[in-house]
Amino acid sequence: MRTAVDEETGVAVLTLDRPQRHNAIDLDTAAELTATWRRFRHDDTVRAVVVTGAGEKAFCSGIDRAAEVPQPASPYTIDDPLRTIGPKANDLWKPVIAAVNGMACGGAFYLIGEAEFVVADEHATFFDPHTTYGMVSAYESVHMAQRMPFGEVARMALMGTAERISARRAYETGLVSELTPTGGALAAAVLAAATIASYPTEAVQGTVRALWSAKEAARTQGLAHAPHLITLGNLPPDRQAALFATRRSGGFRTR
Repeated sequence: MRTAVDEETGVAVLTLDRPQRHNAIDLDTAAELTATWRRFRHDDTVRAVVVTGAGEKAFCSGIDRAAEVPQPASPYTIDDPLRTIGPKANDLWKPVIAAVNGMACGGAFYLIGEAEFVVADEHATFFDPHTTYGMVSAYESVHMAQRMPFGEVARMALMGTAERISARRAYETGLVSELTPTGGALAAAVLAAATIASYPTEAVQGTVRALWSAKEAARTQGLAHAPHLITLGNLPPDRQAALFATRRSGGFRTR
């Protein structure tokens, strides 16, 4: 992961830098994200943040399947390494813009779901693979339900890897606020962030907090149910692995 702060504009750019793994998040990256958001809370030179992914193929493909995540035996406890990778989970109320420059799927929605708005390249796509591989889309669906119409979130979560949502469709449904030519999302997001960062900090952060308070009760309740639904609905790891092996390739439609 890379971070760069422009002290003149007050904009920090946080880049997931694992392009060879489609910017999938391993345990080290998850810990870095948590630490970075917490550091930004106390860094007055940072007044707005842009989060993006390295390369043109992927913004983020969620958790790295190669990462070993030990789980407790108790059905009442789940260790989800992605739960605290977003800014709001770390009590950061400085504005965050997601610059989506390719594929965004699964755990990427933890980051997108806690950004103020999303700018995307025209070739970007969005999908949620969980159900295809015998996993419950819980946290991801809750995050997206705050950003998109219910039917669109339900279709994306239930169709799994069979469909991908185009950047155009994401724009039409409100997930994306601005479309850019390929390679233009980061620059557009930085420009917007610099404008916001030029305004009085207290007013900006108060506005961010007010916006999130509008949906906070429903979001908090939904996220509270997530670990129990995952415990009840996820297939055992060996059966998930078998599905990954048999369904890794195959066609999909983009709409």
